[in-house]
Amino acid sequence: MTTFTPAVDDLLRTLVPQVVGVLTRRWGDFADAEDAVQEALLHATTQWSAEGVPRNPRGWLVQVAGRRMTEQVRSAQARRRREELVAGQIPADRRSAPGADTGDESAHDDTLTLLFLCCHPVLPPASAIALTLRSVGGLTTGEIARAFLVPEATMGQRISRAKRRIKDSGVPFRTPDDDEWPARLDAVLHVLYLIFNEGYATSTGPELRRVELTREAIRLARAVHTLLPDNTEVAGLLALMLLTEARGPARTGADGELVPLAEQDRSRWDTAAIAEGVALITAALPRGPVGPYQVQAAIAAVHDEAPTAAETDWPQILALYGVLARISHNPFITLNRAVAVAMVDGPAAGLALLADPHPALAGHHRLYAVRAHLHELAGEREAAVADYRTAARRTTSLPERHHLSLLAARLAARREREGDPPVKPGEAGRPLTSEGQIT
Repeated sequence: MTTFTPAVDDLLRTLVPQVVGVLTRRWGDFADAEDAVQEALLHATTQWSAEGVPRNPRGWLVQVAGRRMTEQVRSAQARRRREELVAGQIPADRRSAPGADTGDESAHDDTLTLLFLCCHPVLPPASAIALTLRSVGGLTTGEIARAFLVPEATMGQRISRAKRRIKDSGVPFRTPDDDEWPARLDAVLHVLYLIFNEGYATSTGPELRRVELTREAIRLARAVHTLLPDNTEVAGLLALMLLTEARGPARTGADGELVPLAEQDRSRWDTAAIAEGVALITAALPRGPVGPYQVQAAIAAVHDEAPTAAETDWPQILALYGVLARISHNPFITLNRAVAVAMVDGPAAGLALLADPHPALAGHHRLYAVRAHLHELAGEREAAVADYRTAARRTTSLPERHHLSLLAARLAARREREGDPPVKPGEAGRPLTSEGQIT
């Protein structure tokens, strides 16, 4: 997305998918609509910088991008008419150009419809998720690539192929019918999950959080929940987002530094969001069937309802991770489960769970961060320092790098002063949770 001031960038993150939706509905061409909106953003960079943000920024974008779409349509029509004139085959009924203004249609929010278009079954699930993150969530190709643990070039090609396939398929721009929901919903929920994850713990750069992404993910999850109020996984995902985002204000210190869950000032947590999330998951779980979002929401609820970190019900959390591991194949579950195992059965048991990590975790900084913490709990300071340093080198998040480097430095200094202390079997210390990953 074009670079603006943070306030304008937040505004555009909401407006751009809406404008793409308006143009797609009006002209029926998603790929060209996206290109036209990107050109409108380039014009906005110059005009808005000089004249300020217009009174109706959405209408401005629709108008400017719409002119570009009209030019493209007229050019294509003129070419076809020349071809048909030569062949003597101009249809009598071809008089009006598509894209004519239909009154107040630009006031309609098409974001949710665009979300389901990007998750259409004509696309493989991975491509659908990547395209939606780019077109609806506003993530960069690099951010999406990190979410999928693939090279950026590979992700760029996947997104381009997805756009071409949507265009070539001619799928209609509309909300799915009832019989289409099952095939589309899983991809939609996973997209919103990844958008939220990227906002809650930004994968790269100087900021720990991107609140505009978490807010947008929650807004879209609410919209899907309104459409499907009886779907327990939709309710579970919305609950998970609310319960996790409720801790957001306490995740950073005065200087923007990362504050681990166990050290957070719980008085800063959003109690209204916690209450809403707990109510959602409490109502969803008995209705079933139970899916991974509901289980993760239940885990988040246990954390949020503990008055202090020391009073966290780790046996219940461990039991829930056991359920989650049986119904989900996300490798990051193993990292969080290892922490829960360490808190219940001791750090050695947690480290044993990570002895043969999933290939997707090999080299990932979170694997080293969790191992470092468990080595620290086990009193193995030399191994902990080495893993903290490796994790710091591998993360692309500057707040995480600073936090991990600081942990390594402090622990190295303690080891130099005190050596490695003896640890009783099964002893565990202050818990660390994988705050950068919901799973």
